[in-house]
Amino acid sequence: MSKNQEDKNSDVIVDVQETYSKVEHFVEKNKKMLSISVGGIVVVIALYFAYSHFYIGPKEIEAQSSIFMAEKYFEKDSLEKAINGDGINYGFIDIIDEYSGTKTANLAKYYLGISYLKTGKYQEAIDQLKSFSSTDIFLSSISLGAIGDAQMELGEIDKAISSYEKAANNNSNELTSPLYLFKAGLAYEENGNYEKAVEKYTTIKNDYPESSEGRTIEKYLARAEALIK
Repeated sequence: MSKNQEDKNSDVIVDVQETYSKVEHFVEKNKKMLSISVGGIVVVIALYFAYSHFYIGPKEIEAQSSIFMAEKYFEKDSLEKAINGDGINYGFIDIIDEYSGTKTANLAKYYLGISYLKTGKYQEAIDQLKSFSSTDIFLSSISLGAIGDAQMELGEIDKAISSYEKAANNNSNELTSPLYLFKAGLAYEENGNYEKAVEKYTTIKNDYPESSEGRTIEKYLARAEALIK
């Protein structure tokens, strides 16, 4: 081994030894603080584990059972019972209140928001749908689009356009993206912004030609183009 290599190795050993000594000194000096910190972390982890497995777990199972009838009423468009219950079974409001923190309560916010939208309670629909969160490609997009629908009903066209565009760009797919691009285009037309409407319709024509919107988009595109001055 060359002398230079030996010197480099020696430097590395010295650096490691110095670093180890510094760490050892820090640990010795702050032993009490570190003990408290580690102990605190362990307690937090233990509490989270207990909360998840012994409280939320059973609560989630109970919530899934309790939402069954509300979902059935929703499917049948018996929305009053879906929202408020039938006197025996819980409605979505009850599920949210009773099982707060569960995935089922979160899903109930989606159902409740859509139910409010269908019954003309547009601001309530927006509030519930904004509090809903999901990683599901379709539910997350539909909830954003439904917010746009409620905003359109309230005459908040600019906000509706923003919601539709978010919905269209959220996990782009052949089903929801062209639908909300189309709704954004109609909203732009409502606002008199025909250039932006053409932009949305053209995106549908080029990117989603096989979608139901894509198969009929030509007439909307022609109409918007004709209105550009």
